[in-house]
Amino acid sequence: MITLNAGSDISGDKSATAGWSSRTAFIFASIGFAVGLGNIWRFPYMVGENGGSAFVLVYLLCVFVIGMPILIAELTIGRIGRGSCTGAVLQTALQENRSPRWKGVGYVNMLAAFLVTLVYSGIVGWVLYYLYKSVSAGFGSFDATMSSAAYQAMLQDNAVMIFWCWTGLAITAGIAFLGLKAGVERAVSVMIPVLIVVMVLLAGYGMLSEGFAPAVSYLFEPDFSKINGSVFLAAIGQAFFSIGVGLAAMMTYGSYLPKSFNIPAGAGIIIAADTVIALLAGLVIFPLVFTFGLNPASGPGLIFETLPVAFSQMPIGRLFSILFFFSLSCAAITTMIGFVESLISFLMDEGNISRHRAAIIVFSAIALLSMLSIFSYNIFSHFEVYGRDFNALTDALVNNILLPLGGLLIVIFSAWFISRRTLLDQIKLGPIGFRLWLFAARFVAPIAIIIIAVFSLTEQSV
Repeated sequence: MITLNAGSDISGDKSATAGWSSRTAFIFASIGFAVGLGNIWRFPYMVGENGGSAFVLVYLLCVFVIGMPILIAELTIGRIGRGSCTGAVLQTALQENRSPRWKGVGYVNMLAAFLVTLVYSGIVGWVLYYLYKSVSAGFGSFDATMSSAAYQAMLQDNAVMIFWCWTGLAITAGIAFLGLKAGVERAVSVMIPVLIVVMVLLAGYGMLSEGFAPAVSYLFEPDFSKINGSVFLAAIGQAFFSIGVGLAAMMTYGSYLPKSFNIPAGAGIIIAADTVIALLAGLVIFPLVFTFGLNPASGPGLIFETLPVAFSQMPIGRLFSILFFFSLSCAAITTMIGFVESLISFLMDEGNISRHRAAIIVFSAIALLSMLSIFSYNIFSHFEVYGRDFNALTDALVNNILLPLGGLLIVIFSAWFISRRTLLDQIKLGPIGFRLWLFAARFVAPIAIIIIAVFSLTEQSV
């Protein structure tokens, strides 16, 4: 067994011992956080809205050139600092005789995590509602028009969205209160394998459909003429969102890691699993989109409008719909656990309060403020700032500003302000591998983030 003799206890007091029970437990929990709606809900519609294969190519480039160095840096800072996102950065800075103002990096990450959670919790509610519909009635003889109408009806029903949003929060709270081992680890050890098995089954069905060939072409034959600044910014935002970097949770999870854990190897497994499932989601969704003549650029409602049509046409489609939305619910909940754990840990460090009190504050705040996101689909839809409603403004702020800025500051801090001796002690890559990571963290990732941000802002201002 691997245990950790430092950190904040996920189920009790800040000073108590907390740690992952095994290497597998950490990997499953991290994959559970990374592999969520970002892969299965967000990735397919981002591909559809940003030119298909061109976006996939840029996304993969961003994942391995930018996301990998940042993920290693986040886990490293977490393990050095042994605390919440802000606490870990502060303790690392003090240990390295650097300015305590670096703690501000943690605040950028926490703000991004909190804003994402307000919108994400509402989407979790959608998933649970569709799971309920699958179990209670199925999708019968849904065609594209009926499916779209049902989705739009849900967006106009605040009572339904609030109920299922709060149900998702209640499930997440229940798991979190059980603790790291009895709650988080046990949940992800069941949920993630179920998710993977169901996705493979659905992708297998997609391979037999007439839309499989055009889907593969759409996903994997790049059209370089469609690559521009907006696509790059969307891809880097998706890479950050999908892997979970710049969102505080990975740093918090890293704070529970023992010294014996190989961070680069773990990061590689997390990113590989995340990327494979994101692409698998594309192979589930797009064969159905092309088979039934649906619009691949239909936005956030893609899986909620596309899949019910497919399930209504499939043999034992009701069973498939139940399995899919159950597995999607598992992915959504495990990601929510990562978000709320980072927020709870933050309040414990900043407010010096007990975990249970911090959890009550976090879940109450999300339950209340998530209604801003829910109401933006209907009664608040006309309240806009710079031409964007709350959800669009949050998406733009997080993906275009906070995630790139947070990632940039993380790699700069880790690569330039943590001593080489400390980094070598933490990052076991061998001489050549360490130099490659250091070069990527010092130059490639920061320069890429800056160029993409400037190029995008220039393009938008033209």
